[in-house]
Parts: sequence; structure tokens; C-alpha cells
Amino acid sequence: MDNLSAKTKAIIAYLTFIGTLIAFFINKDKKHEFTTWHIKNMFGLLLLLIISQVTQAYIDLFFGEILWFIAFFLWAFSFVMAILNKKQAIPYFSEKFQEWFTFLD
Repeated sequence: MDNLSAKTKAIIAYLTFIGTLIAFFINKDKKHEFTTWHIKNMFGLLLLLIISQVTQAYIDLFFGEILWFIAFFLWAFSFVMAILNKKQAIPYFSEKFQEWFTFLD
């Protein structure tokens, strides 16, 4: 697993929650800044997805669905950026994700 590129690890991070965990543990021994950036980004998107589901279930179905579509769109954008080997940030969110989730370094 050490021979995986940073790009491959970043793409794995966007493949569900399990992919994020796999990418985190693969990246742990031989860290790549690019992969770590995308792992933090995906972790934040997963939290946004969880918030959207809780909102749908307990607060407001319509607002929760809007949050879900936003989370999905941001995930798709980030996934494509990982495929293109870019650290293109989601405005505001990516910067905050990198700041908040330092425990993923």
C-alpha cells in the first residue's frame, strides 16, 4: 500500500466514510500533504451530510433535503478536483475544515 500515489489516496478518501478511514490509515505512515488536505475536506463534508440527515429527521424535511443536495454537490466537486489532482477549495468551507480538523494530520 505504500506505493499508492497521493492522488490515489485522495480519491479513495471520497469513496464513502469507509474510504475516508482507509485513506487516513494508508496516509498515516507515509504522509502526503495533498492527501491529508482531501481527507480533512471529506471529513467536513461527511459532517455536513450527517447534519443534513438529522435536520431532515428532526427539524425540517425541506431544509434537510436542501442541505443534502448542497453536501452532494460539494462532494462531487471535491471528488472531481481530487481526480484532476488539484487542491481546489470549496469557498469558506475547505479553509475551515483544514483549520478545525488538525487531529487528522
